[in-house]
Parts: sequence; structure tokens; C-alpha cells
Amino acid sequence: MTEKIGDRVQKIIARAGICSRRKAELLIEEGRVTVNGKRVMELGTRADISRDVVKVDGEIIHPMKKQVYILLYKPLGVVTTKSDEKKRTTVMDLLGSEERKGLFPVGRLDLNSEGLLLITNDGEFANHMMSPASHVGKTYLIRVRGVPDDRTIARLENGMVLDGVKTRKAKVRMVGHGLNSWLEVELIEGKKNQLRRMFQKVGHPVVKLKRVRIGDLSAEGLGPGQYRRLSTGEVEALLMPPAKNERAVRKKNPGGKQKS
Repeated sequence: MTEKIGDRVQKIIARAGICSRRKAELLIEEGRVTVNGKRVMELGTRADISRDVVKVDGEIIHPMKKQVYILLYKPLGVVTTKSDEKKRTTVMDLLGSEERKGLFPVGRLDLNSEGLLLITNDGEFANHMMSPASHVGKTYLIRVRGVPDDRTIARLENGMVLDGVKTRKAKVRMVGHGLNSWLEVELIEGKKNQLRRMFQKVGHPVVKLKRVRIGDLSAEGLGPGQYRRLSTGEVEALLMPPAKNERAVRKKNPGGKQKS
């Protein structure tokens, strides 16, 4: 059996902190990656970063020196991207000029949403966090127009078809209502504008949206525009396999009772 040499190019790019592995695959498919001067178009292509020259858009990829993990509270009106052609403020502008080098946001929060966002230079970590298979929940506090009834909430929880694909199951809980309603929603996936589209589809447009939790990470101590670095323990908890994560939650919360 022939031994496979090196790593897949998309993995090398992700490990170097350029972007997530998913984004690296798109770069390859767009013809923006070369290995030793030859354009790479196949996702299975391998390279050895210690001896091969891998470039993205003509820039040489170097092994990442230190992994960085930041939890940031994104304010309203800030774009979740590394740069913006319209010259709007991005989440990277909220970091120090030296600190943000080589970092990129994990996933997205749209312009009119606020709350927690992870920023890193670890592409494998980003890939894990954006994959529904990791089962890392993202919890949102949402204000919508009107008062969804039990049938509507069940429909939201069981999933609905967006772009021809059914969304994964969600957890939806009413936390207050009057003319408008406040709901807490937990997802393990993040399609573009997913929550806004889901609530629009059931006739309760979103008025306000905040991401208040990622896994066990909360917004406690962070105001809009503020951020902090994650501890080693916090990163390890996010990377924990789903089965172990569920056991850890049960150990912290015996009896399976919901925390109030």
C-alpha cells in the first residue's frame, strides 16, 4: 500500500491560519492556490509544507506560529469579514492592529445582528465550529413581531425547508411576550440569515437578534466591541466530541434538569 505523503492542501491552508478548511476548498476550486508553481484544482492534492511552496493568491503560506482564540461581542452595524469593499467597520477593526494579523472570524453575524463571535488563526478549529456534526450549540435571544403559538414553535423546532434543504432541529423557548415576543433559540448549524428566514417564513419577522452563547461561552463581562482571549480549557471544551460533551454537561447538571 502506497504511503500518502504530506497533508491535503486545504488542510495546510487552514492550519496556517489563512481561513477555514471549507473556505480553503473554495479557494482551490477557484484556481487561487498553487503548489511549487503549479495551479491546484483537485481537493485531494497533497503537499508537504516543509519542502513544498504553497501559495494563495501569489502569497507564500507559512506554518502558523501560535494559535489564537478570541471571543468578541460584535456590535450592531459592524461587518463580519476581514475587509470590506464599502469601507465599513469590520470585526477585525475592533482588534489591535498587531493582534489581528493572521486572524479571521469564524462564521458570521449579519450587519443588523449583535453578539458573540469567535476569531482565530486556527483553520481546523474554525472548520470544527462551523460543522453541524460538532454539535456545538449557538444560542440566540430574538425579538419577533407577534406571538408565535405552540404549533409555530414546534414547526421551528422540527426544522423547515430553506433553499431546498431542511434545517436541523432547534430548541425554541418563549421567554416573554406582549405586542412582540422574546424567544431563546439554540441551533447547531448556521445557514446564511437562517433565523431571520425561518421566522419570516412562519409570519413572525425578526426585530432584534443577539447571539448570547456559543457552547458554554457566554457574553458575561463583554460589552459591544469588547473581546477576550479564550483559555486552553475553553478551547478544549469546544473541541470535545459530542458524546463526551453531553456527558460533561450531565455531570455539571445531574438529573438533566434545565438551568433557570
